Amino acid sequence: MIGILAGGHEQHRGRWPGRAEVPMPNESTRTVWVALVAGLGVALAKAGAAVFTGSSAMAAEASHSLADTANDLFLLVAQLRSTHGRDDRHPLGYGREAYFWALIAALGVFVAGAAFSLREGIDELIHPSVTSSFAVAYVVLAISTVFDLVSFRRSAGQMIVRGRHFNRDLLEESRRTSDPSLRAVFLEDAVSVSGDVVALAGLALNQITGSSVPQGVAAVLIGLVLIRVSLRLVQRSHDFLVGAWLLTPAAPQGRDDDGFTQPLRPADEQGIRAFLLAYPGVTAIRELLVTFVGPGQVWIIARLDIADDLRGDQVKSLVRGIESGLKHESENVYRVDVAPIGGAQASP
Repeated sequence: MIGILAGGHEQHRGRWPGRAEVPMPNESTRTVWVALVAGLGVALAKAGAAVFTGSSAMAAEASHSLADTANDLFLLVAQLRSTHGRDDRHPLGYGREAYFWALIAALGVFVAGAAFSLREGIDELIHPSVTSSFAVAYVVLAISTVFDLVSFRRSAGQMIVRGRHFNRDLLEESRRTSDPSLRAVFLEDAVSVSGDVVALAGLALNQITGSSVPQGVAAVLIGLVLIRVSLRLVQRSHDFLVGAWLLTPAAPQGRDDDGFTQPLRPADEQGIRAFLLAYPGVTAIRELLVTFVGPGQVWIIARLDIADDLRGDQVKSLVRGIESGLKHESENVYRVDVAPIGGAQASP
């Protein structure tokens, strides 16, 4: 089943999809730390090179790297706060803190980096400048690319490992995972590497043609890519913060009305429904809802018709059995609430 949690599906010894997935907050925290350390070094190097060479493409990349560094700081906060246990004021725990801080990071930091990149690019196109010391810029970009690739290797590696549990490829796992920190680091690393390539191309064309227009275009492209990634991350954090998914086969190809990939698949629905309908005393399912209360933490709510001849104590036993059974099927099930309809109202 709860491939739900990461959104996918894997047949595991005849059990529900996703039985193998276990939340890996420590792994994600290490991934964020790797990205933070690498990003800070890259940002400082690019900022110094931008000032020294006057390259607008390098300035755009410096702002991008600084935005990534600030983004990673927010993601660290998300990792630390979301791991707090539940208490009286927060009966569902603090897991959704991860989505809140990831939303703040995507909305504020990425957009700020994109705005600076666009401003640099447009300014370069309107008021061309002269770039000096191309060799310095090339060396800094090469070193930065190495650091970005190290961070990307870490985040992509973790994403691949998680995806294998659900027979999903890298890109599908990045869309479906319930871990916003891992998704954000993976995407920012991918954008960083591609941004290095775009900036390098802009510098090379500037040196070859003698025109700084390619650098302006490169800066604008970097800004547009940042905006696209930011919107994607904002949407996914929004989905997990406020979304409760009604399990129904009506959603084509696992996509919602906005075209975004849902974290639920028909196999998830089939697994949960099969478990509930096979449970002794359950006659029908009236409503089935699933929502996320944090990375790798699913809350299942079910309204069930039960046999009319069940006594009150049998109804209580049935509810407890379903709740414990669902949690046993997947370590990702954080909470189960069952509302039985029918049966006797009290024990004789």
